[in-house]
Amino acid sequence: MHLDALPDSARTGDGPMDLNAVRDVSQAISDAHLFIYLVPETAEEAAVLGVTDRGPAYLAFRSAAMGAVPWQVTLAAFYNFSPRAVRAMAGVWDVAPPERWQAARFRAAGRAMRRVDVHLTDDHLAEARSLIDPVVAGADYAGKVLAAANASVELPPDPLVALWQQITVAREWRGDAHLVVLADNGLGPCDCLVLHTATGRLPAALARATRQWDDEEWSAATARVVARGWLDSDGVITDAGTAARERIEVETDEHCAALWAPIGDAGARRLASLIAPITNAFTAAGTFQAVRGQADLA
Repeated sequence: MHLDALPDSARTGDGPMDLNAVRDVSQAISDAHLFIYLVPETAEEAAVLGVTDRGPAYLAFRSAAMGAVPWQVTLAAFYNFSPRAVRAMAGVWDVAPPERWQAARFRAAGRAMRRVDVHLTDDHLAEARSLIDPVVAGADYAGKVLAAANASVELPPDPLVALWQQITVAREWRGDAHLVVLADNGLGPCDCLVLHTATGRLPAALARATRQWDDEEWSAATARVVARGWLDSDGVITDAGTAARERIEVETDEHCAALWAPIGDAGARRLASLIAPITNAFTAAGTFQAVRGQADLA
């Protein structure tokens, strides 16, 4: 189902997007992007560049598309990391410039996808690109810093990695939109992590180890979420908290409806199906076992 085979109503976005289709394609995009944070190839490529600490390497890889920005800019774009976590990346651009980090990220993605035998036929790759390319080209990047940066990166010659980079643009677009919704709902950087971990979808130990909020900061954020009635006194999520978390996701979906409008519901669902082999291959390889049930690591 190439883009030109879609009905006009699906291709041009006439009428509102079905938010279920938006949620489905958003989840598929997130899943297909996620492996880059977990595979050994990423750490290996960072080590070649001279960085063996996973935290600064993660920050450098993910922010490389923005160029050699100060760590404070990365902190602003990443939202839920503590300043102490992001400050640790200071100096990574002296070790290697952003373009080398970006190239290394592409190498890691390509190596990993071939190691687990991601299989998309040439026809399926072309079809997936016919669907995601107009989404990336037609997106409104106002306020979407990480998405805009990734959209500016020249696509690599490897067709599979090029598709993954377009997936990355869409993934970061939703992430950028999500941060706006979090701020609108008064959930600060640590508060949103407290609520997210309470759902059981993100292990608290992982969130705290990677985002580096200390005990005092975590306790203060927990108290704020409890005061809103979203957690009980034992830190267990309440019905109101579950409803609030879902409302935030729905509001994010509403933001993202415009992103997927160029291909409509049918195109969004078809794209989700086409890129599923990426997630399936890494799932079969056990890549996600340590974070099973987690929707969005980064």
